[in-house]
Amino acid sequence: MRPNDAAVTPDAGVGARSRPTLAGRNAIITGGSRGIGNAIAREFLLRGAVVYSLSRSPAGNQADLDTAARDAGGALHWREVDVTREDDLSRMMDAILAEAGTLDVLVNNAGITRDGLIFRMSTADWDEVIRANLTSAFIASRAAARAMIRQRSGSIINISSVSGIMGNAGQVNYSASKAGLIGFSKSLAREVASRGVRVNVIAPGFIATDMTAALEEKARAALLGLIPLGRPGDAADVAALAAFLASREAAYITGQVIAVDGGMSM
Repeated sequence: MRPNDAAVTPDAGVGARSRPTLAGRNAIITGGSRGIGNAIAREFLLRGAVVYSLSRSPAGNQADLDTAARDAGGALHWREVDVTREDDLSRMMDAILAEAGTLDVLVNNAGITRDGLIFRMSTADWDEVIRANLTSAFIASRAAARAMIRQRSGSIINISSVSGIMGNAGQVNYSASKAGLIGFSKSLAREVASRGVRVNVIAPGFIATDMTAALEEKARAALLGLIPLGRPGDAADVAALAAFLASREAAYITGQVIAVDGGMSM
């Protein structure tokens, strides 16, 4: 077990308990250029982490991320990769591990939708979503777990969805990929726990992102009607939980699925 995963001791300074540090920790985030992944990258940087953000294009708020990294003593490294290409993702993981030396956190966030009722859904739409949302997490986690087991510490955080818990009409491919991610995570958590490696799942609900902004007003209203808190969440809500699960404050938490959904799935 590495020192940062030892028993919790308060950090110096007021408010340290509410903002656990990630200083000096190396993190890989897939799909880190937009939406929830981007918010997680920013939160990690604000807490001093060294973040490797994997995506097909750079973040639109690159300057803001660089400032966050500089102010907190962390660093941001963007790496271009298509996570649906197994060989490319495997090579990228190996390259980052060689460069960083250690890996403390992996966040499997990359995901896509190809919605439609099953009667009209093509096999290509099914395969593409499973490959992006589930297979990429397997490829990245396999590489990360090997490194984390050797160092006897690490945190893998998989971003699922309430759709993987509740199901959602018109999303059999997406819901299957997100439900699969939950089963994958629980099994992996059992495999690596004895070596000090933790695996947890965050299941966001209706979070205000570019993806949900494309919803028609009728669909948006219907979703809001299912949320006891009566409003969409913010990507920062998910990012705060990811930062907690990545920190030593969560050293005794593994194999859990935590919904950030305003009560939608309770």
